[in-house]
Amino acid sequence: MDKHKLDMDFYRRNTHTVAKELLGKYIVRGDIVLKITETESYIGETDKACHAYGGRRTKRTEPLFSAGGIFYIYLIYGMYYCLNVITEGRDYPSGVLIRAAEAVGSPDGVSLLRYGKAYDSLSPYQKRNMLNGPAKVCMALNIGTDFNGLRCDGEELYITCGEYVDPSDIKKGKRIGIDYAEEAKDFLWRYFI
Repeated sequence: MDKHKLDMDFYRRNTHTVAKELLGKYIVRGDIVLKITETESYIGETDKACHAYGGRRTKRTEPLFSAGGIFYIYLIYGMYYCLNVITEGRDYPSGVLIRAAEAVGSPDGVSLLRYGKAYDSLSPYQKRNMLNGPAKVCMALNIGTDFNGLRCDGEELYITCGEYVDPSDIKKGKRIGIDYAEEAKDFLWRYFI
């Protein structure tokens, strides 16, 4: 288990490459460590599902236009947060959504944040669905928009090298929950292990 933080150059590459290579990496906040198991790519230049499609630049989307290596966290449905990692270079709006993860080490800290009780008290359904969605990942890390714009190699929230994932073990499919995005809903830009 490699605990070294990823350097900023890791993020300043092709979005799809970063999305695949984030699989197996660890997101760390204090005692909570999550292994990334599913990601989705979003590229504003060509992707109608991206918040910055067509160069749409607002206060909310401004982090997407930063150089890679910062977190982009936004609110959906007025109640849930989604964690993204910005990729590529400045003024090229793109990023990777962290869609799912697994608890590393003791899952008790995660289950307390998600359900308010110890892991051993969870039902099989709760255990299976503890981190299988982007909002659940944010709940487990206890983060919201106050982390928006922070560097991915910071002190309070950061990403480490984690575990090696063989590229042949990476699956791909359509992204989830973007039926409004016309042809972009069919892009095979979701990666998972």
